[in-house]
Amino acid sequence: MSHQKALSGSELATLWMTYQQKTMIQRFLEYFIEKADDEQAKEILEYTHQQVIQYIQQIQSIFTSEGAVIPVGFTEEDVNVGAPKLYDHHFDIMFLRQFKEISMGLHTLHIAMAYRHDIILLYKELTAFTQTVYERCVSFLQERDVLITSPSVTMPKRVEFASGPSYMSGINLFSDKRSLNTVELAHIYFAIEANIFGMQLMTGFAQAANETEVKKFFIKGKELSKKIVTDYTQILLQSDIQAPSTWGAKATDSKVSPFSDKLMMYCTSLFCSFSLGSNALGTTFSLRADLPLKLLTVAKDVLTYAQDSGKIMAKNGWMEQPPGTEDRNELTK
Repeated sequence: MSHQKALSGSELATLWMTYQQKTMIQRFLEYFIEKADDEQAKEILEYTHQQVIQYIQQIQSIFTSEGAVIPVGFTEEDVNVGAPKLYDHHFDIMFLRQFKEISMGLHTLHIAMAYRHDIILLYKELTAFTQTVYERCVSFLQERDVLITSPSVTMPKRVEFASGPSYMSGINLFSDKRSLNTVELAHIYFAIEANIFGMQLMTGFAQAANETEVKKFFIKGKELSKKIVTDYTQILLQSDIQAPSTWGAKATDSKVSPFSDKLMMYCTSLFCSFSLGSNALGTTFSLRADLPLKLLTVAKDVLTYAQDSGKIMAKNGWMEQPPGTEDRNELTK
């Protein structure tokens, strides 16, 4: 009989993180399925929900076989499917698309931290599943003209090389800044798109939050998203590039929360973490000197906001701790 190696610390960590995220999206999907007013959207949501449950059960099985406690994650207590609609048409698929953007990145990162064959296979399957759902979400939103793509540019007719340090500095003889290249455009547009969505997400969360401190936190998040959209839009306009229009789906006027404050806080923290990662990539691949400085300033603001979320969650007993390593100092007392 073959002997299965014990889980490494890295594998335990990534499985724990995946469990938190999958149980979170499970609860959002339960609510969105109940409130879906588009049959095709409901089909996408139900397919995703069924698959997510299977992966949750698979992770539970791994924890049990390893003698590890199953995390709490998020339960039925964290969602109220009977609450009125908190968001308007198509927001459910927009939310799922944004979440799958996060999942694609995390699964790729996690497979690089895996050593056991079954764990590698799990993340390969999760990656393929996530990509499938993402593609279905994009097709759905484009068919309904509610997903604005990034601006088109003139196709290059010849290969060009930077002719000196002025390209890196962003100096142009005929303007204050050289125009953006398409790599820089891609990262800036991506950030604008994500924060337009974030504004709507935070608006609904702020309306529905039960705790006053949590409500203020979400209002602060909405204002932070607005600031990021404004600052990045200004960068596009300096290169005569039109910024994206606001998406159609918005928060309704409901003040009844379908989600627990704990669930909404964790969701916000997750999106903040993804934003920090995206900012890091944007900083790395931006060649115009002023852009990394702008991206780093935004990253600092997002990091501060994310730290506030951690404090609120810990204060209210909503922050489940990841599995720890042995405290040797305590054990040797």
